[in-house]
Amino acid sequence: MRLTLTELALPLLHTFTIARSSATTAQTLLFRLEHDDREGFGESAPSERYGESIASIVRCFEAHPLASDDPYALERLLAGLPPAARCGLDIALHDLIGKQLGLPLWRLLGLDPARTPTTSFTIAIDTPDRMLAKLDEIREHPIVKVKLGFAGDIEILAAMRARYTGTLRVDANEAWTPEEAVVKLAELARHDVEFCEQPIPAGTPERLRWIRERSRVPLVTDEDSKDARDLPALAGCVDGINVKLVKCGGIRGALEMIHTARALRLRIMLGCMLETAILATAAAQLSPLVDWADLDGPFLTARDPFAGITYDAGKIVLPAGNGLGVIEREPARAYAV
Repeated sequence: MRLTLTELALPLLHTFTIARSSATTAQTLLFRLEHDDREGFGESAPSERYGESIASIVRCFEAHPLASDDPYALERLLAGLPPAARCGLDIALHDLIGKQLGLPLWRLLGLDPARTPTTSFTIAIDTPDRMLAKLDEIREHPIVKVKLGFAGDIEILAAMRARYTGTLRVDANEAWTPEEAVVKLAELARHDVEFCEQPIPAGTPERLRWIRERSRVPLVTDEDSKDARDLPALAGCVDGINVKLVKCGGIRGALEMIHTARALRLRIMLGCMLETAILATAAAQLSPLVDWADLDGPFLTARDPFAGITYDAGKIVLPAGNGLGVIEREPARAYAV
């Protein structure tokens, strides 16, 4: 097998700001895995928040060549890789295997494509006028997730609710203290918010439990739920978890999280980073297994070099092609490993 890595710069439709960072361009890493005249696509969108970067992934594969030439030797190929590096290779392997077998990945996994959820659309932090203008652009979308964690965030959420009748979710990205969270969640409950994602910094499940005992708004973790090993400590502290392929190491890691969460009676959301249709479509293959979806990456980029996942009034539509079913729209220059 031959692995080629390509760094991609994806211009965004709008500046994307959350409580701790801002971006006008998304940087992701494209994986091309060639074997027996077939090519599998993978992608990783690493975050410094979790200690990985595009440079660290490239160094990883420079130092550790592929452990096997057999694409079905998944355990051997993926063993020991950091999560974001493992994610890109894992996805490329699943895409390649599906293409070799002549099956869409959702069918290979035995899933029903009719059971996909409706995704939310994210509105990032901006001035109040611009946030309301973004809401007006997507007024027909049935679910909106609003990034909070700034002065006046509850007021802007109230203004949004006054002009939007769909489902509202919020994400504070670790911005609040537990005490602030309780006060803000009491306000949010009056505006019929479905749930709040990661209200406080990760690492203290007992404080999430304290908040949950004092709030009517369900809590969902993101930064606190990187992989399946994090979940037992969260049981009874929150209502759900956010599964992202980059955090947990790809499709195999996501399946492990999903099954662990079900055993612990936690609800599940599939999330994404700023990414191309490759990562979003890979996650979407698992969406029949979850309760909620936040797979809006393709909505946020100005130009995506790949096509895959589509939407019907927000409901995820899985492609029919083999593997991921992703099609390349335009080629990219490559950094070969």
